[in-house]
Amino acid sequence: MGVFSKITGTLNKWSQELTNAFSSEPVDDLFWEELEDELLAGDVGLDTTEKLLDQLRTIMEQEGIATRKKLKSAFKNLLCKMLTAVPNMGHPLSETVKPSVYVFIGVNGSGKTTTCGKLAHQLTQKGKKVILAAADTFRAAAIEQLEQWGERAHVRVVAQEQGSDPAAVIFDAISSAKATNADVVIADTAGRLHNKSNLMEELGKVTRIIKREIPEGPAEVLIVLDAVTGQNGFIQAETFNKIMPITGVVLTKFDNTAKGGIVLAIADRLKLPIRYVGLGEGIDDLKVFNPEEFVDYLLDAEERERDEF
Repeated sequence: MGVFSKITGTLNKWSQELTNAFSSEPVDDLFWEELEDELLAGDVGLDTTEKLLDQLRTIMEQEGIATRKKLKSAFKNLLCKMLTAVPNMGHPLSETVKPSVYVFIGVNGSGKTTTCGKLAHQLTQKGKKVILAAADTFRAAAIEQLEQWGERAHVRVVAQEQGSDPAAVIFDAISSAKATNADVVIADTAGRLHNKSNLMEELGKVTRIIKREIPEGPAEVLIVLDAVTGQNGFIQAETFNKIMPITGVVLTKFDNTAKGGIVLAIADRLKLPIRYVGLGEGIDDLKVFNPEEFVDYLLDAEERERDEF
């Protein structure tokens, strides 16, 4: 089960309940009600839930499925298909140019700065030379936090004073990367409420500076979403995407109270690939998202319980 097997919180409980929906017979009206209730309870969302149920009913009729066990196998295939249909789902980050600039966006409290630090560590472990850009100049605490992560990951942090121009920090970081032959610049941007126009203007300026220095633009723009944020995450993603086209999602706090269904909703509604999931506070707790592994985890709770004994 890989990285998801370590989860013991809400996601694990939802997985058990979702698996239980397929554990008895027959496939009747009660089954469909139970499955719908579990999908909604898991933050899949109404639209995606209805779509999945309609598709599963069609598959059952076309293939003549009569048992819940076989229907569970068909459901797993359906979920995998939904996730893998999104380009770059679970794929490594792009390094199209040198330096490749990865811009992290998202609201305060989502785990954005922590994610930047973890990714910096992960890339340095692979032999990459990384520079962190403290472009969240709105909060002094964000600059200090990123500097602490830089020390832990043994990565240089380019920073200025609180309240300085974030675009100037990005410019300095890119210039430093060019001068020192660094492979990657990871930019931590401000995360004030997504409906604040000044933040969006700030991000627009950051984008223009990056494109001026690197015509190809940011190699990746990753939005960091708290996995428990629910439907509000869609508002955040849609708003940020208007300013900086998002290339991927990082879902944090999967080890805490996340139910997990947001993964399916993001793939279905936003058509954005999930690239990483955060599974703890440790420096190694940022993991590449694997859609097949995730689906196996969701619907194999019975197998996990047997393996524990």
